[in-house]
Amino acid sequence: MDYERQPYRRCGRSGLLLPAVSLGLWHNFGGGKSLDSQRAIFHKALDLGITHFDIADRYGPPFGAAEATFSRLLSPSLRDEVVVTTKGSNPMWDGPYGKGNSRKHLLATLDRSLARLGLDNVDIFYLHREDADTPLEEQVATLDYMVRTGRTLYVGVSNFSPENTARAAGMLRDLGTPLLVHQPSYSLLNRRIEDELLDVLEQHGVGCVVYSPLAQGLLTDRYLNGIPDDSRAAEGRFLTPDRVTPQVLTFVRALAEIAEARGQSVAQLALAWALRDPRITSVLVGASSPEQLEANVAAVDRLDFTDEELAAIERTAKETGVHA
Repeated sequence: MDYERQPYRRCGRSGLLLPAVSLGLWHNFGGGKSLDSQRAIFHKALDLGITHFDIADRYGPPFGAAEATFSRLLSPSLRDEVVVTTKGSNPMWDGPYGKGNSRKHLLATLDRSLARLGLDNVDIFYLHREDADTPLEEQVATLDYMVRTGRTLYVGVSNFSPENTARAAGMLRDLGTPLLVHQPSYSLLNRRIEDELLDVLEQHGVGCVVYSPLAQGLLTDRYLNGIPDDSRAAEGRFLTPDRVTPQVLTFVRALAEIAEARGQSVAQLALAWALRDPRITSVLVGASSPEQLEANVAAVDRLDFTDEELAAIERTAKETGVHA
């Protein structure tokens, strides 16, 4: 493992350091994928100093497959060298207890995740999304209980509103189990967390690990000339063709010119841009090959931006109407 390949950033006010670029197992670690190819990506991640692996109970397909795959890749000798996360909230099985943030569901789904992972605990457990039907007090008390019973070392939330993030952080602090991290979506095409959430996280000392920093592949060279037949958008998997609008393509082409002048690809520029804010702890990237992962991690080689470059990005976004 090359700990010098990329910088490590402190997660909020905790003692935990995470790599600037982390590996998410959302798309490429489910069933139907070659175990050899998954193993190659995993070992390349280690070679690139990636110590943080982000999973969820639903990642697959089928549900649970990413956790089961990861259990086959992680050797016991590496357990103390990596940060393993998982999440719960979404529907996992039929019936009234198979979804949501009730104490009943959350404890059951985490125990099932630990069984699939073959681990005694995870490093971070997230509430994957809000649950308006369960009192926040119950959700927070359950997170605290998970830590106290050794199921997870830290707890986080994902896709929570700024208001509920602040409330959860305050409640957890009172219980003695600080909220470690929030995981929102963030990219040059989705900047909503800049409006309020980042300020809340800074105020409460909560880290921020962002997903979809490449907007499901839109912020790459992949769509500069339209939608390739073998692309995610063509298949309608998480990225639908209607999102590849002329405005977005115009913006990405402008980014390509800025990236070329910086000696980067569009993807590397987009990742570096997300990491420009010190409140962002890490960006999560997926990878379908070791080469793709290596190219993404190379974003850390140029994290600085001139005022002129940032102004050009903002101006182009405003002109094309994609500043979200």
